[in-house]
Amino acid sequence: MDYKKFGNSVYVRFDKGDEVVSGILNICKKEKILSATYSGIGCCSEIVVSSYLPEKSTFKEQIKKGILDIASLNGNISSDENNEICSHTHAVFSFLSDTNNIELTGGHLIKAVILYTAEIVINPVMNGTIRRMKDPITGVTVWKL
Repeated sequence: MDYKKFGNSVYVRFDKGDEVVSGILNICKKEKILSATYSGIGCCSEIVVSSYLPEKSTFKEQIKKGILDIASLNGNISSDENNEICSHTHAVFSFLSDTNNIELTGGHLIKAVILYTAEIVINPVMNGTIRRMKDPITGVTVWKL
């Protein structure tokens, strides 16, 4: 992984074997970024995505391995009252199925291991910090604005 700042944005190149979510968090910690948005493209060898099941107040995880093109990856960084940062990422991946059809999978991104490369742009929030809080109605964590 390598990255460079241009203006306020951070441009990141992930290499084979790098993990995206932890990599973004590590850059934000190193650069003292408490709030940001990010997006990117690339190709992964392994992913873990999840979907929230409100009736069970839990997430169902799916693990997928293979050639997984990142069709869309979007997320944000926010922080708690102790300035500990967390990421919230959603992604969609395309892959060739066993029947040679292009299929999609995605959801809340837990883990993404790079197969070839990925290119991610991190855009820090300027002049403020976005915090997180637990929504008393749904029980999920949301932005505290």
